Amino acid sequence: MTKNMKFVALFFSILILSGFDFVVMNPYGDVASQQAGLIYISVALMLLIVVPVFFSILFFAWRYRATNKKAHYDPAWYHSTRLEFFVWLIPLIIIGCLAAITWEATHRMDPYAPLERISENKSIPKNSKSLIVEVVALDWKWLFLFPEQKIAVVNELVVPVDRPLEFRITASSVMNSFYIPGLAGQIYAMPGMETKLHAVMNREGAYSGFSANYSGKGFSHMRFTFHGKSEKGFDDWVAKVKRQGNCLDRQRYLVLEKPSEKDPVIYFSSVESGLYSAIMNFCVHPNKICMDEVMRINAMGGGGMKGIDRRFLVYDEDYAWEKQR
Repeated sequence: MTKNMKFVALFFSILILSGFDFVVMNPYGDVASQQAGLIYISVALMLLIVVPVFFSILFFAWRYRATNKKAHYDPAWYHSTRLEFFVWLIPLIIIGCLAAITWEATHRMDPYAPLERISENKSIPKNSKSLIVEVVALDWKWLFLFPEQKIAVVNELVVPVDRPLEFRITASSVMNSFYIPGLAGQIYAMPGMETKLHAVMNREGAYSGFSANYSGKGFSHMRFTFHGKSEKGFDDWVAKVKRQGNCLDRQRYLVLEKPSEKDPVIYFSSVESGLYSAIMNFCVHPNKICMDEVMRINAMGGGGMKGIDRRFLVYDEDYAWEKQR
């Protein structure tokens, strides 16, 4: 009875799991589709080693069982050129193939490189312009700024399908990871730095994006909805944001960046000029010296110990500028 119950439990487990959407292997973006293809090829090549090994284990266990008196056993055996050939040369050839395929795919799908196509059978139109999205990982929410449309949104990302996307990614405090499984691979979001991701959405619909790196107690709720829409649908969404939202200026951002969990979608109809650069350079507050300015001063020989008021360089102390009020 116990054995039967195990089989029943296994059957229902497989049945339930079959209902899950394996989005990594069923992507909706061309970059993720190429990555899925690389996974299939890699697994197939590795199975050329794994399957014969497991078959050999079963074969030898059966052939040289204690009850098989016909099996030849040679206790003095120590070498076989044929066996060495299969054990070493064939796996080395497969590893070489994997290395070549991975090297080529890694350069072809470089997240920093502009896209070369929309999909397998569709090239990028000559007059096509990438949609730039500036991404900021906050504690514990996502802020998306659209510099061309001059809007910003919290915890919702909408893009047009079949249009190249360029994500410029940073973080406000700790290192995080920006990940939309069906669109492209995950990219780190790091404070004081900018990473990039080029991708394209090929299918309309609503999907999930989230943080793939632990970043504190609110990490598990650091999710957002990712929508793919037609060009008209995207334009309508932009118009809705402009009608409903407020202006995202520096003072509002300083309130927004404070740690919070399960934040709703928030629309901002306009964005103060230079806000993203100020976020990345730790100088949203007007009394802060921007990091790029400090690097420029250092490149010119530095301002000396007395040339800079170092109090304004403090960032890690929570809201240090508030203590000076």
